[in-house]
Amino acid sequence: MLWIKAFHIVFIASWFAGLFYLPRIFVNLALEHDTAASERLLLMARKLYRFTTILAVPALALGLWLWLGYGFRGGWLHAKLALVLLVLGYHHACGTLLKKFENGANRRSHAWYRWFNEVPVLLLTAIVILVVVKPF
Repeated sequence: MLWIKAFHIVFIASWFAGLFYLPRIFVNLALEHDTAASERLLLMARKLYRFTTILAVPALALGLWLWLGYGFRGGWLHAKLALVLLVLGYHHACGTLLKKFENGANRRSHAWYRWFNEVPVLLLTAIVILVVVKPF
């Protein structure tokens, strides 16, 4: 089970790296007025979103494997799973925002994307605290 846990952590860290960086690309897209630069940023965002989605799959599968192996015990795990659902929602929201950029329908400012970029940091912090401290 320790190998499963180790790979779960690696894929979670990789998934979150993408979730940290993708909104930074959105900040730059919101600021960019040059068509060629925007197209380059969109290409980067598409590739990163696709790769991040691929990384999420083993992260979630390994997490499920751990859950089945260790069982579903403690309120901390319920809270962690609720936060994981929020992370999945955030990931989906990134895909929706990417589509809006691709369609030229972005209506948000670069400042909004800067704040949006902080959400995965808060989610990851809360999840790590729940897993390590197990407060309830």
